[in-house]
Amino acid sequence: MEKQCKLGVIGGGFMARAIVLGAIRQNFISPFDVIVSDPSAECRDFFAAQGVETTLLNRVAAERSSYLLLSVKPQTFPEVALHLRDVVLPPVISIMAGMKKADIKASLETNAPIARVMPNLPCSVGMGAAAIDAEDLAPEDAEFVFGLFNATSLTLPVPETKLNAVTALSGSGPAYVYLFLQALIDGGVRCGLEEEEARLLAIQTLKGGAAMAEAHADTPLEELIRAVSSKGGTTLAALEVLRRNGVPESVVRAMQAAEQRAEELSR
Repeated sequence: MEKQCKLGVIGGGFMARAIVLGAIRQNFISPFDVIVSDPSAECRDFFAAQGVETTLLNRVAAERSSYLLLSVKPQTFPEVALHLRDVVLPPVISIMAGMKKADIKASLETNAPIARVMPNLPCSVGMGAAAIDAEDLAPEDAEFVFGLFNATSLTLPVPETKLNAVTALSGSGPAYVYLFLQALIDGGVRCGLEEEEARLLAIQTLKGGAAMAEAHADTPLEELIRAVSSKGGTTLAALEVLRRNGVPESVVRAMQAAEQRAEELSR
């Protein structure tokens, strides 16, 4: 079948929407060059409203595209693969957590090159982080994959062996940020602020802290911590409680648990 679309997408959930719409907004790809397959009528209607072609059939999206984005849960991938095994596949881009390239190829019964990408949810606002293993791809195909994710994210090339660690850090990381953000808001309210006031200040504090760390990338973070602190002051009193309660080590252990779960999904 003639390749009528540049990008086929199987699974039109939130992450796929962020990736596709971001690429369209940045003029990396036209809506008319995309086809999305999803069983949900609501999902298909959403993409159709953006000028994107939709289909119920995964094989149609695969057959008509120059690149195929797999944006489904690892648990549902075996069923998806069943419908694609007799299709001559284009280069495949997988954003499935924990699913190794060798296992994807075996399930699809294909020799098509596979790129694995671990994006994260802030790509929906153009502030994502995406680690990309495109080592199997030809240079022009790798260029397309990086371009697709550059539209919404900072991109970082990594070997497949590091993707579970990436999952634990930037993949799951926004949830850690939101948990800490909620704690800041709750703390502000408990200390006497209105919730709206606390939320505004907490969000700006996280944004400002991250921007300062980025602007002073060569400065050790411990030095930035000292810059906020003064002897016998409020910041040191707060840091003492955080460290005494094992907050830094708890974050590390949480990330190790996430990495372990990604390893389990790889088996």
